[in-house]
Amino acid sequence: MQFRPAFFAATASAMLLAACSGEGELVVDQGVGITALRSVCPAVGVPNYTGDVTLFTSPEARTADALDVTATITNVQSTCDETGAQVYTNATFDVVAQRRNTSGARTVELPFFSTVMRGGNSVVSKRVGTVTLTFADGQARAQTTGTAGAFVDRASATLPEDIRERITRRRRAGDQSAAVDPLTEPEVRAAVARATFELLIGFQLDDAQLEYNATR
Repeated sequence: MQFRPAFFAATASAMLLAACSGEGELVVDQGVGITALRSVCPAVGVPNYTGDVTLFTSPEARTADALDVTATITNVQSTCDETGAQVYTNATFDVVAQRRNTSGARTVELPFFSTVMRGGNSVVSKRVGTVTLTFADGQARAQTTGTAGAFVDRASATLPEDIRERITRRRRAGDQSAAVDPLTEPEVRAAVARATFELLIGFQLDDAQLEYNATR
């Protein structure tokens, strides 16, 4: 499965300036600099085209009249314990599903993955789990909750001190360096990427399901 660059482009920018209110903003009263950069906790999200799954009554069918079950991952939330050398993130998410034929009780199991990515393109680890949806007789909708967790090495998620200094260094207005965004420097961007981790959650789709999501 290929992860789409669009997701990482958005999350990388968000992680760089992710901090409490009042931090991560430009300081202009005593010079220009970034007071806070990022958390060692990984960003949590759903990659493009993996947050939905569609089951059909026939493996070859792709028409509306052959729809069987559709399901969506939503309400992704996470908590992070960054007190130790291994940073642990726990994520929860809801799966909301709808079926077309409401006759009889039915149980549907859907596989999902949780993957730790580094730098937007390197897979550190991957696990596959299952969520179970139970439809009562006559019921068109069902909902369940899934969980995923991941460990990230604190040292790997921490920017080197020299890189951090280059980014946070205050720059006086009028200085030549004040006109240069340090995040555009290749060495700085590479260091930030190496220290950037993400916990990604989505349905474990086969090629046909992934293509359907990408083209519908």
